[in-house]
Amino acid sequence: MIGVDWGTTSFRAFRVGRDGNIRDRRASPRGIMNVPDGRFGDTLRDEIGPWLALGEDKVLLSGMIGSRQGWKEAPYLPCPAGPAELAAALVDIGFDWAKVKLVPGLCGTDESGVAEVMRGEEAQVIGVPALLRDGGIACLPGTHSKWVRMEGGRITGFTTHMTGEIFAALRGHTILGRMMRDGPAGGAPFDSGIARSAEPGGLLHHLFGVRALTLADRLPETESPAYLSGILIGHEVRAALARSPGAVVQLIGAPDLTALYARAIAVCGGYAERHDGEAAARGLALIAGHADWT
Repeated sequence: MIGVDWGTTSFRAFRVGRDGNIRDRRASPRGIMNVPDGRFGDTLRDEIGPWLALGEDKVLLSGMIGSRQGWKEAPYLPCPAGPAELAAALVDIGFDWAKVKLVPGLCGTDESGVAEVMRGEEAQVIGVPALLRDGGIACLPGTHSKWVRMEGGRITGFTTHMTGEIFAALRGHTILGRMMRDGPAGGAPFDSGIARSAEPGGLLHHLFGVRALTLADRLPETESPAYLSGILIGHEVRAALARSPGAVVQLIGAPDLTALYARAIAVCGGYAERHDGEAAARGLALIAGHADWT
């Protein structure tokens, strides 16, 4: 089968054998916002055409491709849900060269009853064997970081943190960014930001401190982006782990970003196990194995 993680800005496809191993992979910047005139079928054929020519006839899509801005909107499936529930809710897509189905994504509420939604992360979480087997907590850092809880082989709930988007907005569109220059992403400034997130004053006060420290010549402009990152990630991790001190967190994502989160989790009293983004391929293959392709 072919599994596709099709997000807002990127397209990743995996050819998965009957044994569950990834036989081939490809990636491109053709996320849903980079597909002209909604030509999703043509784009899919361009990207995976060689695999279709080899006889692959089952394609499972996850991510923002199933959103209102994507190929076809797939209704969210309420938590709790695991591979079988997701497979039963797949949405068919018309495509002349193979059978194509969409993973629906999940919805739920936080502990205060506020709505939560996600698309794409569910496949990645299911692709981590330890979570399926033992349950636990997963973190998928990014523009909108997800913290996901899993029990009994099913996703039971999750929360979203806009950490990556807020970092980009603060650096690119506020007064903080005027005193920042590119520098290392981690190191001592990042650690200082994590430490600051534990101090009194709250996030909004801590953010202005990035500017004040730079004006006072106590924070070089090349170190202020890492310090800001440490503050934001520190606040995120502390909030996410508040109910689970000392938890083991399964980190899923790009190596550079998961390394920063692993550092923050350790400082905040947790333990991190890192996984690459190919968890999506394993999760999609598992969901496909439960699906009715007739």
